[in-house]
Amino acid sequence: MVEKVIPIRIDEGKGLTPSIPPQLQSPNSSNQDTRGRLLRDLRISVTDRCNFRCTYCMPKEVFNQDYPYLAHDELLSFEEITRLATIFASLGVEKIRLTGGEPLLRKNIEVLIDMLAKIRTPQGEALDLTLTTNGSILRKKVAALKAAGLKRVTVSLDGLDDAVFKKMNDVDFPVADVLDGIAAAQENRFESIKVNMVVKKGSNEHEIIAMAKRFKGTGVVLRFIEYMDVGSSNGWNMAEVVPSQEVISTIHAVYPLEPISPNYSGEVAKRWRYLDGSGEIGVISSVTQAFCGDCSRARISTDGQLYLCLFANDGFDFKSMLRSGKSDLEIANAIMSVWSKRDDHYSEIRGSLLESAPSAGPKVEMSYIGG
Repeated sequence: MVEKVIPIRIDEGKGLTPSIPPQLQSPNSSNQDTRGRLLRDLRISVTDRCNFRCTYCMPKEVFNQDYPYLAHDELLSFEEITRLATIFASLGVEKIRLTGGEPLLRKNIEVLIDMLAKIRTPQGEALDLTLTTNGSILRKKVAALKAAGLKRVTVSLDGLDDAVFKKMNDVDFPVADVLDGIAAAQENRFESIKVNMVVKKGSNEHEIIAMAKRFKGTGVVLRFIEYMDVGSSNGWNMAEVVPSQEVISTIHAVYPLEPISPNYSGEVAKRWRYLDGSGEIGVISSVTQAFCGDCSRARISTDGQLYLCLFANDGFDFKSMLRSGKSDLEIANAIMSVWSKRDDHYSEIRGSLLESAPSAGPKVEMSYIGG
C-alpha cells in the first residue's frame, strides 16, 4: 500500500516569476519549445472544488472538510481568464478546455463560455471550446452551456454498475444521473460528446465491456484512460494500471476493432473503430505509451499559474502579471519565453523518476490544474 499524503499547492499560489524579454516581439504562433513542439491547446481550471471524491483524484481522506480550498479572490475572474485566453489565442492556441475540479460548480460558468466563444484566432476562426465534467449537474446546465457557445463536452464515467461507480466517486452518487446528463447533451446536439473512463485494476476493469456495449452505436466516443500518477494524494501504484493494449484486446475479443488515424497532430487518444461501423473508441496511454513527443498543451490553474505539464512540479505566476498592470504584449512575450524553454516529458522518463521518488519532488494535484 502506497501511503497517501496531504497534498500542497506546490507554489502556494506564488509560482515562478515569468521573465519579460527586454526586446518585445509581436505575438506569433510559430513559437516552439526545446523539443520543437508548438502551443496549440490550453486547459483552464476554473475551480479547485468538486462534489465527487474519486479515489484517484480527490480522495476523501485528504480532501475533507478541513482542506484549504482557494478563496474566491484567489481565483482568476472571468475577465482575467478571457484576457489570458485571448493572449494565448494570439500565440497559436486553437482549443480551450475548461476543467476543474468540477467546472460546473463555478457560478455562472455559462457567462465565461459566452466570453470565450467570442475570441478569434489571428485567422479569424472561433476557438474549439470544450468542457470536461463529472456530469452530475449537466442536465441542469446543458442548455445554457450550448446557448453560450460550448461546442463539445466530455463526461467522466468510471462504470455502469452502481456499486462500482459509487465506490469510485465515494459520495454515493448514482450512475443514472450521469447517464441522464449525457442524454441531455445528446438532446442538445453538441458537435461532439465523449465519455472518459479511468480504468483502475481491482476497481473497475470488469466494467470495460459493459461500457463499450452501452455507448457503441450511440455517437458518443468512449475513451479509456490509464490510471495515472497525478499529484501526491491518490496513492498511485503501477500495479493498479491496466495497460491500454489490454483494454483494446478485451474489447476486440467481443467487438472487433481496427486502428484509425488521429484527428490532428498531438491528439492524446489513440483511435480505434468497430469493424461493424458502429462508432469508435479511444485509449489514453500516458503510463505505458508516452505521447510527450507532440504534446502541444499548457495548463492554467484555478489561481492563474501556468503549468507546462500535467505532472509538473512548478507553475509560473501569471495572475500577478495580470494584476500588476502588465500589458497584453508583455504577457504574450512572457508566455513565449516560458514556452521556448519548455522541456517537459515526464511520461517518457517516469520509470527513472519513480526510482528516485524522494528527490523527484511533489507534483501538482490534478484537481488544481485539471486533467
